[in-house]
Amino acid sequence: MANMKGRRRFGNVRKRASGRFQARYIGPDGIERTAPHTFETEKQAEKWLTIIESEIIKGDWTAPEAGEVQLDEYGRKWIAERKLQPRTRENYEDLFRLRIRPHLGKLALGAIKPQTIRSWRKTLLDGGTPEPQAVKAYSLLRAILNTAVKEDEIIRQNPCRIKGFDRYHTPERSVATVAQVYKLAEAMPPRFSALVLVAAFSGLRWGELAALRRCDVDLDAAVVRVPRKLAALRDRMEFGPPKSEAGNRSVTLPAAALVALRPHLKEHVGDEPQALVFTGEKGALLRGGNFGRAVKWTETVKAVGLPDGFHFHDLRHTGNNLAASTGASTRDLMHRMGHASMRAALIYQHANSERDREIAAGMDKRIARERPKARKRKKAG
Repeated sequence: MANMKGRRRFGNVRKRASGRFQARYIGPDGIERTAPHTFETEKQAEKWLTIIESEIIKGDWTAPEAGEVQLDEYGRKWIAERKLQPRTRENYEDLFRLRIRPHLGKLALGAIKPQTIRSWRKTLLDGGTPEPQAVKAYSLLRAILNTAVKEDEIIRQNPCRIKGFDRYHTPERSVATVAQVYKLAEAMPPRFSALVLVAAFSGLRWGELAALRRCDVDLDAAVVRVPRKLAALRDRMEFGPPKSEAGNRSVTLPAAALVALRPHLKEHVGDEPQALVFTGEKGALLRGGNFGRAVKWTETVKAVGLPDGFHFHDLRHTGNNLAASTGASTRDLMHRMGHASMRAALIYQHANSERDREIAAGMDKRIARERPKARKRKKAG
């Protein structure tokens, strides 16, 4: 559109009765918009229009009013519409309700800047929020605003781009030795002994173990299938698919796990194919809290020599470390652990210094065999 003097190809400038200049333009969406303020000179108004035109050409333009959408409304809608596992959805809802909404909910998306994020994080930490929770809240907010940038094109840049805010130091978790695993299993009530051994030697997660059915166990092939998991939600227990596609897998059990599993199936599991392999004391669904109380987990862990804070999930680390010590490839570990990314598998490989020593010893033997040959060839020459 030309201006009143017919000189501009984009937008127009007119002089108001006040003597100041107003700039207007038609956006890519066909709607005419006026600059948010007037200008002292015509040249300033034209310069502003040139900037807007450049943004449109480069694809950086967003509707000015789009950034006025409040984070509260946008964030809650993002969580509701996202394809998420039920447990993950509840975790996101809690994070948003407790850590994000009270501090940033009333802000327009376009008003959230990196400095806003820095102040928000400091407020969380100063208020006693544990750093892992602050990191999770930051990561959730970053994901929400990424959608606002890349998919909905409401804002131009994601303010959650601050180095280091998405990480925190995680103390290395305890790894039970094989001897400690057996001590722990022996200290359990009989119906939970096999649960401990299978957890340690298969690497299955708690929810995967709780969802195992008799039809998933093939004792002859020494294999368990993992087609589902059991999740404890706010108001119910729910069976669902594994955490990711990689989680839907078959895991071969070592003989030590089979030795424990065979009698367990006979004594504690119904004959029907859909019978759950591991249940509570009265045959109910296995719940973490009820299990902990039934076996007096904290006291029992201490009695067998494991450190304070040792969790049931830490048994999985024993199995994964044992698997890594065999020289399993990264791909093999990913499959066994049910991980879609290499990150966790690489951690177990790097942590296994014993296997690295075995490799170095093997190299030494090869070097010792080859070195005399090289000397003989040198003398012959």
